[in-house]
Amino acid sequence: MNVKEVIARVERIESLPTIPPILKKILSIIEDPNVSLNKITEFVSTDPTLTARILKMVNSPVYGFPGRISSISHAMVILGLNAVKGLLLGVSVFEIMQKNMIGLWEHSLSTAIFARIIATKKELQSPEEISIAGLLHDIGKVIFIIAFKDEYLKLLESARIKKQYIYEVERDYFGITHAEIGGIIAQKWHFPSKLIEPIMYHHRPQVSEKFKLETAIVHLSNTLAIARGIGYSGEIFVPSVHVYTWELLNFREEEIVEIFKEAEEPLYATGENFLSDE
Repeated sequence: MNVKEVIARVERIESLPTIPPILKKILSIIEDPNVSLNKITEFVSTDPTLTARILKMVNSPVYGFPGRISSISHAMVILGLNAVKGLLLGVSVFEIMQKNMIGLWEHSLSTAIFARIIATKKELQSPEEISIAGLLHDIGKVIFIIAFKDEYLKLLESARIKKQYIYEVERDYFGITHAEIGGIIAQKWHFPSKLIEPIMYHHRPQVSEKFKLETAIVHLSNTLAIARGIGYSGEIFVPSVHVYTWELLNFREEEIVEIFKEAEEPLYATGENFLSDE
């Protein structure tokens, strides 16, 4: 398949008939580079389901504010515009993930939890924002599912049968990977580089330019989430952590063990909490 045609099709994703109306509205809002916190607050507040899902997410153990955020406006102030735009997109694709790629949402949540824990250990200023990058790192798979559902589901099966990484079969068929597609779409939606680079380079952290640490954290978090075995990312193997990431983050073996231990409670609690009444 011609890569230019693939990119052109996913960039017209808002016009595809398979995209849910609510996601179409969300995309039209976050695509506006001049959108304000007030406008997003107003939009979310008109949709009770979306409001409940956002509040449940920000009060879940993923973000470490259990029971403290009672309104969308409060969430906006604490998390900031960029993180909320990412969170809005993340929770809006929940049903697409659940219906089309069982387990991808749980994998994304797990990656977000590991990313927040690691970002906190590395004393980054906005661990919640890195957590959002973890939540969205596989958004390119959702884009592929929306734009090329039949072909993509066959590719997942092909990767399983051939025992290849999913990004390898994507590149063979589409000429581009879900990580690259996710990065391109994140640019189109005017996300900041702090979110774009971890999404685009989460399989190639060594080529990140401006946000090397953030990208390395999402790369490691994705691998730890797969290794922990919660959800389904499409991979049948646990990918190797790039040596560049080990050198940059400089964790000792016992610190990795501690990260796994810290993640256990939020992994369990978030799964129970978020999925219980869906």
